[in-house]
Amino acid sequence: MKKKPLQGKGGQNMAKQTIVPLFDNVLIKPLQAEERLPSGILLPDSAKEKPQIGQVMAVGAGATDDKGNQVKMIVKVGDKVMYKKWGGNEVKVNAEEWMIVEQKDILAIVE
Repeated sequence: MKKKPLQGKGGQNMAKQTIVPLFDNVLIKPLQAEERLPSGILLPDSAKEKPQIGQVMAVGAGATDDKGNQVKMIVKVGDKVMYKKWGGNEVKVNAEEWMIVEQKDILAIVE
């Protein structure tokens, strides 16, 4: 028996997407921004800062430098990372906003 694809609004397919970054790009799922201040005040969506910490969901194979040497990927799938506030590009993955950033735009691995 054949399974029917999931249908969204307007009959569009809702099949799961697979995104494989190229070169030294990294796919990051941003973690949720804080909803409350330490004082307990609830923040509306318009006042929340864009998150800068997320989980690595996929990494590219790496890039090459000007001399043709392979540049090794430092981050790996599952790492929690801090990335530049205005770096990268937002992409929709299964109705969620994720980021694709270059490895050089990742500032730190958060432990």
